[in-house]
Amino acid sequence: MDKQIEVSSPTRPGSPGRLLRRRRSIWPWLLLILVLLLIGGVSWRLTHQTVAAGGGRFGGAVPSVGVAVAGPGTIENRLEELGTVTPLAGVTVTTQVSGVLESVGFTEGQAVKKGDFLAQIDDRPYRALLAQYQGTLAHDQGLLAQARADLARYAQEEKQDSIAAQTVEDQQALVAQDQGTVAADQAQIDAQQLNIAYCHITAPVDGVVGLRVVDPGNYVTAASTTGIVVLNQISPISVLYSVPEDNIPALHRAVKSGAPIPVTLYDRAGTTKLADGKLGTVDNQIDTSTGTLKMRALFDNTDGELVPNQFVNVDMLVSQLQNVLSVPVNAIQTGAPGSYVYVVGADNVATVTPVTLGAQDADRVQILSGLNPGDRVVTDGVDRLRDGITVTIAGPVSAAPAATVTRRHRGLGLWRKRQGAPGAGGPPAAAQ
Repeated sequence: MDKQIEVSSPTRPGSPGRLLRRRRSIWPWLLLILVLLLIGGVSWRLTHQTVAAGGGRFGGAVPSVGVAVAGPGTIENRLEELGTVTPLAGVTVTTQVSGVLESVGFTEGQAVKKGDFLAQIDDRPYRALLAQYQGTLAHDQGLLAQARADLARYAQEEKQDSIAAQTVEDQQALVAQDQGTVAADQAQIDAQQLNIAYCHITAPVDGVVGLRVVDPGNYVTAASTTGIVVLNQISPISVLYSVPEDNIPALHRAVKSGAPIPVTLYDRAGTTKLADGKLGTVDNQIDTSTGTLKMRALFDNTDGELVPNQFVNVDMLVSQLQNVLSVPVNAIQTGAPGSYVYVVGADNVATVTPVTLGAQDADRVQILSGLNPGDRVVTDGVDRLRDGITVTIAGPVSAAPAATVTRRHRGLGLWRKRQGAPGAGGPPAAAQ
């Protein structure tokens, strides 16, 4: 019996099954290409936006800047330091004699005048000694009187040649001895009278008494250093502070001018104004350990707001330059040409202009040369500029104030005559 063998014929190239398999193998590649195109489009979009945002530097969109007008202003030479409130007279009231504290004549925190009664020491021991020395004085005065009478009689007898000259001389010596004894007795009496006076303690100066250190009934001695109470003169009062020796020349010129140097006090945080006063005294030597010179400013302190040993911020106006050509500090840049500013012309083109700086305070800096009154200088957006670029003005143009008398932050109130001032941005491309 013949076997029938079934042989499958191969698929022809143009058969439907082979075409279907080819289409299935192409789809993954098409999806990959679409994903790559999408990623490339997003990257191009982000890069285009970045370039557009920085177009002021790379030639894209016109940068927007803030400007101010150069004009007359007041540049202040201010010194700001930490100070300590110090009474002009601070006295620890102590006893100059030993004894029991009988009574006190003040209330803690009371304001007293010079000569007011403060305390009383038991003076009975000293009065007893006074009476004893007075009795001794009377006895010795009697002996002196007798010696003088004998001397007068001996001198008369010597004239009559009825007594030896040596007897007269001995009597003269005795009189001198008695005179010395009487003088010593009187000194003892004066000392006891002084001790009795010391027992009655009065205020040596005007001021305010503090907390009582010793209560009545305690035995006090002259050797005690704690005293009975502390008395501080509150009005007027002073503040001690130190300034760096670099500022001494300008300070001495201000002192020699004879005009009062105003000093303003602020609290420890530097936010609340406490008092207005004036510079009183400048020390005559520099502290070599710190390189500073001590100052004393005076304040009326009629309200008693300043308390001894209080820490304060001292703001001293040394001098002023009025109506000088100035610009805001943030307009000054530093680079290859030295100190410069960007001046915006009438055509809104920013031009690099070198300037020479003078005195500077926290807000403005004096321009000695390089600018004219009315010139517009860039104060904001300098980092996007280059020489000759066209800009747009953002917001109103800041005019130069007629005076700049404001509270300075600590450390920024000094004249700093430097070749450059802090500012953003590097040297301009045209000056490199």
